Amino acid sequence: MARHFLTGEELSRDELVALLERAAEMKAGRSSGEGGDALAGRSIALVFERPSTRTRVSFEVGVAELGGTPVVLRGDELQLSRGESMGDTARVLSRYVHGMAVRAGSHEAVEGLAAGADIPVINGLTPEHHPCQVLADLLTLRERFGELDGLKLAYVGDGNNVARSLALMGRIAGIEVRVASPEGYSLEPGLAALDTTDAREAVAGADAVYTDVWVSMGDESDAERRRADLAPYRIDAELLSHAADRAVVLHCLPAHPGEEITEQVLYGERSAVFDEAENRLHAQKALLELLVE
Repeated sequence: MARHFLTGEELSRDELVALLERAAEMKAGRSSGEGGDALAGRSIALVFERPSTRTRVSFEVGVAELGGTPVVLRGDELQLSRGESMGDTARVLSRYVHGMAVRAGSHEAVEGLAAGADIPVINGLTPEHHPCQVLADLLTLRERFGELDGLKLAYVGDGNNVARSLALMGRIAGIEVRVASPEGYSLEPGLAALDTTDAREAVAGADAVYTDVWVSMGDESDAERRRADLAPYRIDAELLSHAADRAVVLHCLPAHPGEEITEQVLYGERSAVFDEAENRLHAQKALLELLVE
């Protein structure tokens, strides 16, 4: 039976630790050309209903480096755009490829594909969850701090898909995830270790401070109100001063310097943002190796 990766909760703590260890090995071996052949003779469909830079490139390169063939498909290139069901699409793709990663406009779409598929389905991003991003975040924290257990991570801003995945997967990894959002932007109660409207409270003593854009795809019609509501949650030098001295800054990108984060912080010495972006590749390669038979 195919095993899917839709929210990140599918992994046990031991599996998550092992996956991150394997991702680190893959990263270390890449410079010497050790790509591996876990996907030799296999094809992976990469389905993108939404525009993508990091997700598309990291998956496409990752599949190729594992010896597989990436088959990149935009939503408007599939019969989904003409009304074919998710179930039928999944049943057909299951006859052609050995796994699929999907970036979709709704989480229900990815769940529908998983329900009909006989192959692993990986959530590359939905409005509710972004678990592949958090695998890269955890790998980055592992590189910086060695152990994940007991770390404190403060997410500041819109309680969106990234914040939700950080809270869910951080709990598995043993990380205390605190989320600071204005009223009306917070996660479901009890999901994070701390849910507050006070950014300084969340950041106090944190080992990592994380943010995301204020206006995501689909939020454009409400952009000005969102910017006004979220302005007090910008990560700047003053807010960062409340974190631990060793704290790093994380952002899933793309960033808008001057909005959710200042240019000084984004490109400063405490930023791990571009290591984090690189780690999408290595974490997803380890995930593909785990899931695809």
